[in-house]
Amino acid sequence: MSEHEPVVDLQLDRAHASRIYDYMLGGKTNFLADRMAAGSVLGVFPAALVAARINREFMHRATRHLARSGLRQFLDIGTGIPTPPNLHDIAQGIAADSRVVYTDNDPIVLAHAAALLLSTPEGRTAYVQADVTEPDSILTAPQLRDTLDLTRPVALSLNALMHFVTDDGRDRAHAIVEALKAALPSGSTLVMTHATADFSPGAMNKIIRIYRDAGTTLQFRTRAEFRRFFDGWELLDPGVTLSHQWRPDHPEDATHVTDAEAACYAAVARKP
Repeated sequence: MSEHEPVVDLQLDRAHASRIYDYMLGGKTNFLADRMAAGSVLGVFPAALVAARINREFMHRATRHLARSGLRQFLDIGTGIPTPPNLHDIAQGIAADSRVVYTDNDPIVLAHAAALLLSTPEGRTAYVQADVTEPDSILTAPQLRDTLDLTRPVALSLNALMHFVTDDGRDRAHAIVEALKAALPSGSTLVMTHATADFSPGAMNKIIRIYRDAGTTLQFRTRAEFRRFFDGWELLDPGVTLSHQWRPDHPEDATHVTDAEAACYAAVARKP
C-alpha cells in the first residue's frame, strides 16, 4: 500500500452481512463477530445454511440460462465476497466473450476483488466500489462504461440484495430498481432473489433484530411486493417462485427443500 492510499477500516470486530453470507456458504473470509451473528441466525432459523446454498445455486442456473440464450453482458450488484464459481466463471464457461461488471459497497469485497477479475482473454470483468442506493454512481462509473455497452442487452443481477434496503415509508427499494431498469435497453433481463417472512414470520422477525444489533437493517417483503420489482417487464417461466423451484437442474431438486426453508423468492424477467 502506498503512503497516499487511505487506510480502510474493515471493522472486523463487527458482524457484516457479506461475511455472514460467506460463512453460510462455507467460505473462509469471515471472523468471530460474523460467526457469532451467523450462529444466532441459525439458532432461530436452522435452515439458513440451506437457504444460502440454494440462493447461490439459483444464480448459477439463471446465469447459465441467460448465457445460453445469448446474453453476453452481466451487471452483478451486491456481489459479496468471491465464492467460486462466481458469475463470470459461469457465464464465460458458456460464452468466453462474456463481459461482467461486479459492484459492492463492502471494503472487504474490494480487498478480494482480484478474484473477480480473472477474465478469459476473449471477455472482460471489472469491479465498481459503489452502493446500490446510489444507482447513478454505478451506471456512470468509468469501469462500467469501459466494460459494458448499455445500448445492448444487459443481464442485471440483484441477488439477495434488496432486502438490505429499507423503505422508510418512501418505497425506496422499488424506486432504486426502477432507476436501474430504466437505464437498460430492450432485451435486458433482471435476475433477482429476495428473502421473505411469508412462511416463518416469527423466525424472520428475530433475524431482523439480530442483523439490526450488528448494525445492518433488513426489510423482508411479501410475494406481491417482490413481484412489483418486475413491473413492466416480461417474467420468464415459471414466473415468481421460491429460489429452489426456478428451473431446477433435476425435478427432484425442488422437492428436497420446503418453502419455509428456502424463505427466498426468485424470478427472471426480460425488458420488452
